[in-house]
Amino acid sequence: MAASTPALALLTARKVAHTVHSYDHDARVQSYGEEAARILVERLGVRPEQVFKTLVVERADRSLAVAIVPVTAMLSLKTAAAALSTRKIAMAGRAAAERSSGYVFGGISPLGQRRSLPTAIDDSALGFETILCSGGRRGLEIELAPADLIGLTRATTAPIAAR
Repeated sequence: MAASTPALALLTARKVAHTVHSYDHDARVQSYGEEAARILVERLGVRPEQVFKTLVVERADRSLAVAIVPVTAMLSLKTAAAALSTRKIAMAGRAAAERSSGYVFGGISPLGQRRSLPTAIDDSALGFETILCSGGRRGLEIELAPADLIGLTRATTAPIAAR
C-alpha cells in the first residue's frame, strides 16, 4: 500500500470505496496530469477523459477555489467562474495552491486539503462509473465514483472544461 496522504486518510475514515494506483513519477516530466493519464490508460485501459486534474484558482475577491477537469481538457475560465459564483477567476500561483491545499504542486488532491474550498467538477465526470484524481502526491492516483468525489468535496457540477 502506498504511503498515506490526507486524501487516503479521508477516504478510509469515511469508508468510501476507492482503489489506489501508484506509479513512478518521472521527475523530468512537467505535465503531471498527462503523465498520469498516459500511464493509467496503458495500465488500466481507462479512457484519458476519466483522469481528472485538480486546479486551484483565485476568484475575483482573491479567495481560492478548486476546479476539477479532465487532464485532456483546459479549464473554461468563464464557465468555471459562473460555477464558483464569481465574476472571474484566474489560476492561483503555485505557492498559494500548495499553502492552501497542503499538497505539492503536481500532486494536489481535491480530497483532504488543508482548507475546504468551494469546488466545481466538470460535469463530464458524471458519464463514468469511476474517475481518477490525484491521491495527494505525484505518482499516486485514486479511483472512485464521481458521486463520492462530489459528496466529499461538496462540489457543484457544471460544464467547466473548455469544449
